[in-house]
Amino acid sequence: MKDTILREVTPLSPRDCFMIFSRVKTQFTFPVHVHAEYELNFIENGKGAKRVVGDSLEDIDDLELALITGSNLEHGWLNHKCTSDEIKEITIQFHGDLLNEHFLQRNQFRSVKEMFEKASCGVVFSRKTIEDIKGSLYSLASEPEGVHSVLKFFAILYDLSLSPMRELSSRSFNVHEQNYNSRRIERAYNFMLENYNKEVHLSDVADLVGMTEVAFSRFIKQRTGRNFIDSLNDIRLGHATRMLLDTTHSVAEVSLTCGFNNLSNFNRIFKKKKGCTPREFRENYKESKYFL
Repeated sequence: MKDTILREVTPLSPRDCFMIFSRVKTQFTFPVHVHAEYELNFIENGKGAKRVVGDSLEDIDDLELALITGSNLEHGWLNHKCTSDEIKEITIQFHGDLLNEHFLQRNQFRSVKEMFEKASCGVVFSRKTIEDIKGSLYSLASEPEGVHSVLKFFAILYDLSLSPMRELSSRSFNVHEQNYNSRRIERAYNFMLENYNKEVHLSDVADLVGMTEVAFSRFIKQRTGRNFIDSLNDIRLGHATRMLLDTTHSVAEVSLTCGFNNLSNFNRIFKKKKGCTPREFRENYKESKYFL
């Protein structure tokens, strides 16, 4: 299935800070695709459309704002149940080094750096955030040229970085994009990534990073927002969704290969995280790829 994904060649040149596309349309016609550039995508009046970001498939509401910084992370918006005849969309594409490491290491840009790291899995913002920011997006779309437009864009990114956001794709689905900003967390995650198909205990990982189980449990929760079990399951689900999309292995084979102790447990965890069973996920994703 992976071979069917379109690689978009964006019009963003090395001399541009960003490119902004503002359009009103009646349907979503661009297929699931990948590109190296970062993308901020705003949609109004698109209720019922399906958002695909990595292994996340969700119906969107009438206001949508997503940021994707994961290089080559599959994404797209599909008609699905959307019946609107006036979909408004603003897409901003920009280079990953627009704010280079020298900027992002400064205290004033720390929140933007953290947002970019989260957005390697794709993130969406709350309705309140979108309502607060959409005026700035429309203003930027009306005057996209000159230095002032760049400063406006930086202000939008900064405001977004201070607001609540929700990650979309499993972290291990786009495994090469992970950055944990902590050597201990990096070591723990690398261990789980290498051993996800085996039995992994909290004590194993805590010993590896030189912490007690209680201390490590608190530490991983503070740094990642997930406890140990959720982190391990997220890694396993990332590999499981890749197998569901890229192979023809049965659901039972995927479950066993990815370290789940039994099929019913795999189905239960998968449905809780993804809102559908593994079989439904495979069918829905296949439909998203082939019936655009």
